[in-house]
Amino acid sequence: MTLNTRIAPLFYLFAGLFGFAGVALAAAAAHGGGEAHLVASASTMCLAHAPALLALAIGAERLRTAWLAGILIGAGTLLFAGDLVALRYAGSGLFPMAAPTGGFAMMFGWLAIAAGAFFHRS
Repeated sequence: MTLNTRIAPLFYLFAGLFGFAGVALAAAAAHGGGEAHLVASASTMCLAHAPALLALAIGAERLRTAWLAGILIGAGTLLFAGDLVALRYAGSGLFPMAAPTGGFAMMFGWLAIAAGAFFHRS
């Protein structure tokens, strides 16, 4: 059993949770006042990365870097969206530079997917 196979269920879990959160946050942004743009941005990141995690879980055996990409994208989405939601509803973010850290993690996750093109399965 490869690392990708062992971690794929986690990607399914987070794909579902991010999809759910993305829809809920979109509704909150549509009906909320004040800093609704923060919640809308969190929704966008959740809805953009939920299908990516789903695809990584489905294709885990075909992409050697799926485990790395999924961890980076999952953690990055949690940090980015979590920081924006905390800022909107709690008045302060998770910790200084949480959203930018999450953003960089997501970007490096996408680069890990691209790098997978050069690591072929035997």
